[in-house]
Amino acid sequence: MAGGEQQETYECDVLVVGSGCAGLSAAVTAGHQGLKVLVVEKEPRFGGTTARSGGWLWIPGTSLARNWGIVESPEQARTYLRHEAGNSYDAARVDAFLTAGPEAVDFFTSKTAVRFDMPLTFPDYHAEAPGGTQGGRSMVTRPFDGSELGEHLKDIGAPLPELTVFGMMLGSGKEIVHFMRATKSLTSALFVAKRLSKHLVDVIRHGRGMNLTNGNALAGRLAKSAFDLKIPLWLASPVRELISDSGAVRGAIVERDGRKIRIHAKRGVILACGGFPHDVARRKAMFPHAPTGNEHYSPGPTGNTGDGLRLAESAGGRAEVSLPNAAAWVPVSITTRKDGSKGVMPHFIDRAKPGVIAVTREGVRFANEGNSYHDFVQDMMKVAKPGEEIAAFLLCDHRALRKYGLGCVPPFPMPLGHHLRTGYLKRGATLAELAAQAGIDARGLETTVAQFNKSAADGQDPAFGKGSRAYNRYQGDALHGPNPCIAPIKDGPFYAIKMVIGDLGTYAGIRTDANAQALGADAQPIAGLYAVGNDMASIMGGNYPGAGITLGPALTFGYIAGRHIAGKGLA
Repeated sequence: MAGGEQQETYECDVLVVGSGCAGLSAAVTAGHQGLKVLVVEKEPRFGGTTARSGGWLWIPGTSLARNWGIVESPEQARTYLRHEAGNSYDAARVDAFLTAGPEAVDFFTSKTAVRFDMPLTFPDYHAEAPGGTQGGRSMVTRPFDGSELGEHLKDIGAPLPELTVFGMMLGSGKEIVHFMRATKSLTSALFVAKRLSKHLVDVIRHGRGMNLTNGNALAGRLAKSAFDLKIPLWLASPVRELISDSGAVRGAIVERDGRKIRIHAKRGVILACGGFPHDVARRKAMFPHAPTGNEHYSPGPTGNTGDGLRLAESAGGRAEVSLPNAAAWVPVSITTRKDGSKGVMPHFIDRAKPGVIAVTREGVRFANEGNSYHDFVQDMMKVAKPGEEIAAFLLCDHRALRKYGLGCVPPFPMPLGHHLRTGYLKRGATLAELAAQAGIDARGLETTVAQFNKSAADGQDPAFGKGSRAYNRYQGDALHGPNPCIAPIKDGPFYAIKMVIGDLGTYAGIRTDANAQALGADAQPIAGLYAVGNDMASIMGGNYPGAGITLGPALTFGYIAGRHIAGKGLA
């Protein structure tokens, strides 16, 4: 350095790069083992993808399930994951997940501020497959009082605006049901009034809502647990390079406040940078629907640009490139917010509602709309014409739109005007008029709807079986019969929203062993280097078995990495 100036240094046992579920889980676990931990975060806020996620975790065999009387052997879950992952099944890492997952849940719920709630029923996405279940595997983070974060509350990542109501995060399925039935049920109306009034009071007093739910609650609870252990969290502090010594990773160069600081991490570095949903070059290489890398729309944080993968590769790590799907796909629509900025809206549950179908530009249905988002996007890809943008249109009539909403469009009594003016929501008095507005073949659309309606009145869908699977029915309307997912499309005006392809996180991370240690070209662990969360190659084999299959392994392998780096095995 000029003038012989020495570089600033910082000593710790463990450096964790990233502050989402995986990174904070690893940090808290290592901190509980008595290690000195430092967490660095590239973005000015902590929480990563976790903070804007649904906050669900998929972990079989937990004490929460047993509390419901649901007892399953590891072999049942193993059978399911073997079926789901197919040729990409990784026996050693799956076994580690099934063993450590329940331990991790017990550790976090008994030793930290983390708490979960598990509904009795939440079907696996392929519940009818070998080893699948109707419930007992998916859990959601319990709502969290943001005031417990104190001065750190201002630093937590914001939830996705498209998934909020008046800036308010809605919690589990029960809250969403109350909001959708607010005009039809006195109980729901009172619930919504109470929830809105509390939110309004919080905004007046604190400038924001204080009831953190879903992924915001998970990020908040994990951060509170880290702060309780006096673990420092440096924001706006990207890692520029790793430091290796005699073949082992022993720290990193971190940029903070315009200074480069040399971090000496005696035990090693845990990468948890959130994968590569906004790395255009890697998307181009790995996403078949994005030939230039730009034909993809991720609701994840824009800072998730593949830093962890590049850092690991610089130390000899290898990314997993053989998975059939490089990411967890989700259909999304691009909306214009009131401030003029663009938003990315994931379509989770609207596709399953009665009176809603999806069609191609030719006006033809192509899939069971009630299937999981990951499966639905794969069906979108299959029917796409070469060289044509991969897109589909979600369609419904006026009755369904006002009852359930569609994408960013809320149900009655909320207004539609903004979405009509921006062109996000297309409307036509007739199907032919709607087709002209949306760019859909009119004759094809009219034929499709007429054919669909023939059986819909009886709750049947002979073409694609919408409502025939447990997950379809779970996301439908339980009060609608005979099929909670099927109703005729007949009451104009008619509406459509264009959907394209997005993701909920990338799968094609760094190859690791069962201890979350990054593997080199020789398939041997790279000393002092770990990868967790979406920086680690998914154990799901490119498939999406159930709600929470990114955060469940993130928490679990964060726990595994935190113990292993401390020299401990499973409890």
